[in-house]
Amino acid sequence: MQISTRFTMAVHVLVAIGHFEGQRATSTFLAKSVNANPVVIRRIMGQLKEAGLITVEMGLGGATLARSASAITLLDVYRAVESTEEHLFHFHEGPNPECPVGRNIHAVLDDELDAAQRALEDRLAQTTLADLLERTDALVAQQAQE
Repeated sequence: MQISTRFTMAVHVLVAIGHFEGQRATSTFLAKSVNANPVVIRRIMGQLKEAGLITVEMGLGGATLARSASAITLLDVYRAVESTEEHLFHFHEGPNPECPVGRNIHAVLDDELDAAQRALEDRLAQTTLADLLERTDALVAQQAQE
């Protein structure tokens, strides 16, 4: 199973909130940046708020980061918007217990899939929102010079 687009959209939303700090980051404004429906963005913002990553002022107030950008990792975002029951890989249902491969596939593959999941989460934990904001600012500055 693939990670849904909620993760990349949520990261996009957070980077935009951080980048446009001091401006009203409403769902409509953020939806234009993401190029998505504001309803989808509001749903993601709700998950980010519930996870304690943003605060949202109703009406025209918009969203702000609830913690410093250096205290928010990609793993925090992943856990906020992706179901904790879902993993990177979803095992197919009901391998045939009469088949020597079907009977043993979990025993030979589960540890590998768990290791891949841990590797993903370990990598996401290494990158902060501040890292992404720094990269974004560098690209914006480079593009302004071109």
